[in-house]
Amino acid sequence: MKKSVLTRYRVMAYVTAVLLILLTVGVIGKRLLHLDGFDSFVTGVGIAHGWLYVLYLVFAFDLGTKAKMPLGRLAWVLLAGTVPTAAFFVERKVTREVEPLIAKAPTPKPAAV
Repeated sequence: MKKSVLTRYRVMAYVTAVLLILLTVGVIGKRLLHLDGFDSFVTGVGIAHGWLYVLYLVFAFDLGTKAKMPLGRLAWVLLAGTVPTAAFFVERKVTREVEPLIAKAPTPKPAAV
């Protein structure tokens, strides 16, 4: 497996998690605290999180299939983007499990003089 597969998963996990936290704060401000001005914030962050979560699903599924994850673990990784802060913890655990599977790049041989 290439390192880029893990890197793009990690980036999308962090982006999805941050957007979900922002969306949660926005919904709390809009619905529970009845603060003005949160309507457009919740709409914008909600749309961004929705589309980027789909991209996260694609990258997480790609990583899971290449790492040959069991179906239950893959489902947890896919759902981590729907629980605030869960993606941070799941990403860390997945990274520790997948890093040994990454193919090491061959070291360049020194030029003969």
